[in-house]
Amino acid sequence: MLKHFISKVCGKFIFAPRIMICIPSQVTEVEKKAVIDAASQAGARKVYLIEEPIAAAIGAGIDISKPCGNMVVDIGGGTTDIAVISLGGSVVSTSLKIAGDKFDEYIVKYIKKKHNIMIGERTAEDLKVNIGCVFPKIQDTEMDVRGRDLITGLPKTITVHSSEMLEALIEPAMMIVDSVHSVLERTPPELAADISDKGIYMTGGGCLVDGLDKLLQEKTGINVMIAQDTVSCVALGTGKALDNLDVLEGKARK
Repeated sequence: MLKHFISKVCGKFIFAPRIMICIPSQVTEVEKKAVIDAASQAGARKVYLIEEPIAAAIGAGIDISKPCGNMVVDIGGGTTDIAVISLGGSVVSTSLKIAGDKFDEYIVKYIKKKHNIMIGERTAEDLKVNIGCVFPKIQDTEMDVRGRDLITGLPKTITVHSSEMLEALIEPAMMIVDSVHSVLERTPPELAADISDKGIYMTGGGCLVDGLDKLLQEKTGINVMIAQDTVSCVALGTGKALDNLDVLEGKARK
């Protein structure tokens, strides 16, 4: 797959390209080496690694080189990365395997348990995007979905409400909130004061679940902002970091 993307971007290159790869904030040295080896074998001349929250912060337009604290919550598909960033590096960070894909899993389990209907991941994704929420809505919305009745084995259409999605998604959402709380508890007081003043930045496609920013704001008492072009923040930040390797040389390691 790496070879395919390298050839797609570079075409038939004479010189092997430099590649920067995002990694979750809590990966082990063994996992880092595996990523570097895979990229080298795919044709990379030099491989740099950058933690996802740092890339997300750069992509969101945050100046991470200053000595003040910035908190980034990056909710992707497979992992949620939470980090307090200062002076170009992460001071306190954590990574948990609760993110967009896990939200879909919780929706599938909920519909199966409550309605005795089995739905696929794509249907769960549609529910999450269209009526999913983790904070009570003023107006309850609904959506018709088709699945397989577990009793008869036949296709069946049911109507699902956003209030049901709240029940389905509140558990994984609270796991993310608790992790943010844990990181804040471990943050040095001066940086915590900066975060209280500036707020928490949310990036990644998973943060677009309706009400997640309001839930986090209510539970922490800190203003929460969703970054512009949130889905592409990590990719944009990685590109900017690769363009400014002289500045980030100490942070992006081979």
